[in-house]
Amino acid sequence: MSSIPFDELLQARQRIAGLVRQTPLEHSPSLSRLAGVPVWLKLESQQATGSFKLRGASNAVAQLDAEQKRLGVVTASTGNHGRALAYAASQQSVKAIVCLSELVPQNKVRAIRELGAEVVISGRSQDDAQLEALRIAREQGAAFIPPFDHPHVIAGQGSLGLEILEQCPDVCEVLVPLSGGGLFAGVALAIKAASPAIRTHGISMQLGAAMHASLQAGEPVEVEELPTLADSLGGGIGLDNRFTYSITRELCDQLHLLDEASIARGIRHAYREERLVVEGAAAVGIAALLHGLIEPRGPVVVVISGRNIDIDQHLRVLNGADA
Repeated sequence: MSSIPFDELLQARQRIAGLVRQTPLEHSPSLSRLAGVPVWLKLESQQATGSFKLRGASNAVAQLDAEQKRLGVVTASTGNHGRALAYAASQQSVKAIVCLSELVPQNKVRAIRELGAEVVISGRSQDDAQLEALRIAREQGAAFIPPFDHPHVIAGQGSLGLEILEQCPDVCEVLVPLSGGGLFAGVALAIKAASPAIRTHGISMQLGAAMHASLQAGEPVEVEELPTLADSLGGGIGLDNRFTYSITRELCDQLHLLDEASIARGIRHAYREERLVVEGAAAVGIAALLHGLIEPRGPVVVVISGRNIDIDQHLRVLNGADA
């Protein structure tokens, strides 16, 4: 397994302590009644940029040398990583370029531009956007900071896992949205270092789940990126994946896929019962519990990964739509 030393997670947490928030862990009475065990929501939606991605981006930018900071940073994203990198770069006076596909919602595109980053729209998938970002990195000398498959990004996300362990020492099940695997890998590395008995659940959507397809194939594979309520979980994992595929394969106890109706139900539950506005990718843990996919042995922590949903889409879903 291409892993990340546990010390890197500890150092990342110290490095980004003044750059990100320690987010709250909130008890969910409604989900606890349903599951028959205490259920806690880890509210990464309360980060300054509205998602967990700020942890990894801040850790990566903080480790650039002076020349790299002068030349700037570039990335490809389904939206939240781009927003986080734009914010982290602006905090340290670093120029940022963010490459997005045509499938990224306009609210996320606007938010990235408002943070001062240059936005480049390229192709119909995150893979297309990444090819453009790599071209820019070669031609301009900018540091390429990928959205998930990078040790500094993974270590930054691992700080979330360390917080979970401190806030809920008796946790038995951790539910993590799974896409390219940066969040899952970081959290799982922290959780499993504390206790291999804690079960990790990776949760994704049925439409274009690249990590699931890759694990089924036994190697990283390409998948078609399809429109989904969980748009932040879209995109490939990279055929040359170095870290997140192997870490996920090693540390994921169960992987669950959800249809669009279940994800919509999760969004509605978050708003009506928890008073939370969440995007589809952040609702998958709640949806998995509502759908009965998890059989918890004890306390559950659900990672609520982000809130950056288009408000018109949110209203449609609240009124019963599944898209």
